[in-house]
Amino acid sequence: MEPKYKRVLLKLSGEALAGNIGHGIDFDTVLKICRPIKAVVEAGVEIGIVVGGGNFWRGRSSGKMNRTRADHMGMLGTVINALGVADGLEQLGVPVRVQTAIAMQQVAEPYIRNRAVRHLEKGRVVVFGCGTGNPFFSTDTAAALRAAEIEADIILKATMVDGVYDSDPKKNPNAVRYDTLTFTDVLAKDLKVMDGTAATMCRDNHIPICVFSLEDPENIYRIICGESIGTMVTMQE
Repeated sequence: MEPKYKRVLLKLSGEALAGNIGHGIDFDTVLKICRPIKAVVEAGVEIGIVVGGGNFWRGRSSGKMNRTRADHMGMLGTVINALGVADGLEQLGVPVRVQTAIAMQQVAEPYIRNRAVRHLEKGRVVVFGCGTGNPFFSTDTAAALRAAEIEADIILKATMVDGVYDSDPKKNPNAVRYDTLTFTDVLAKDLKVMDGTAATMCRDNHIPICVFSLEDPENIYRIICGESIGTMVTMQE
């Protein structure tokens, strides 16, 4: 199949990397996710990845801790995940670079937009860690920001459900899944596609979002080749 997109931003949640273990990193799961990414790269598609850190730490759930410090701890969790994904890709023979929004030269490159784009143009996967580098911003917002900066054609948001529903499908068996949505729908109905800051940034920069299930990681390749999977959020009514 011929790829539909030239450059994409893949958003991976930390929970996705934990697999059935439920916390930390399950490296068999990481490799399972990395295999379709390799196929995408071999098809000539440029791919950046933003990883979350919820399998290690969630700043907003830290209780009585100072929020700024708690968010910094979460950023460090994303670096662990970024290094894990990078190792999985390297084991499969995929060239990869890790860039972090907080400088840590011994383990990763600092995030520099032009350098990231150059890596992508050379066929390297770039994994972005530390979110935006700022507290009070989610890794969803980081995905929207990086996608805008690298001029990605689309954001692929990998989740644990197969799209966006009008209510929580785990709590409501009658929840209805949307095939398509507009950013106006997402913001007006407060649908949990991404947080409001991220959704607004995607809307303002005309970056569509595809929300899909990572239960079958091959969905990554299928979506990039144009298959209709999950829920597509676009500007069009």
